[in-house]
Amino acid sequence: MKAIAICGSPRVKGNTESLLQVCLDRLASEGFDTDLVRLAEKRVNPCRGCGTCGKRLDRRCSDDSDDFHEIFVRMLEAEIIVVGSPVYFGSATPQMMALLDRAGYVSRKNGNLLSRKLGGPVVVARRAGQNFTYAQLLFWYMINDMIVPGSSYWNIAFGAARGEVSEDREGLETVTRFAENLGWLAGKLFADSRVGEGASQD
Repeated sequence: MKAIAICGSPRVKGNTESLLQVCLDRLASEGFDTDLVRLAEKRVNPCRGCGTCGKRLDRRCSDDSDDFHEIFVRMLEAEIIVVGSPVYFGSATPQMMALLDRAGYVSRKNGNLLSRKLGGPVVVARRAGQNFTYAQLLFWYMINDMIVPGSSYWNIAFGAARGEVSEDREGLETVTRFAENLGWLAGKLFADSRVGEGASQD
């Protein structure tokens, strides 16, 4: 099974990426094939609201001038999708929302392609805005018919300078538990689906 983490920070190897890596490392230890996407290394234009994605037979966004489709395909290939963003002026970064807006539109206009995938958000704040940003990202999972497990707290941590998030012990423990729950739930659902596929029809 595959798990992808998407870092919405414009900084490479910053606090958000570090927190996502904690999540991926835990999933890798449980046998998942993990993938990290840094939006800092990609270009994703904002959604134009043209509605073309609902009319194309190839289930693609009409804008082929950037890296959106490559990332979206990797999302579709994964059973688990985790997104992470630092708090920028009280909300998720524009880079993250550009990706999620377009992914949501393409998915919903084509039969809910993200339906019943597992995942959830991870948020890093310097001081405030973490709860709003967490909810903002969580809404995206809910409207896309996805499954989000809980943890020992909300998936948030604090840090400003690079590496500072590693000092937030509770934040690290929360994200680790979240990853454990993702792995546990994926294992249950995967096992259940295999039982269903192999069950007798008598």
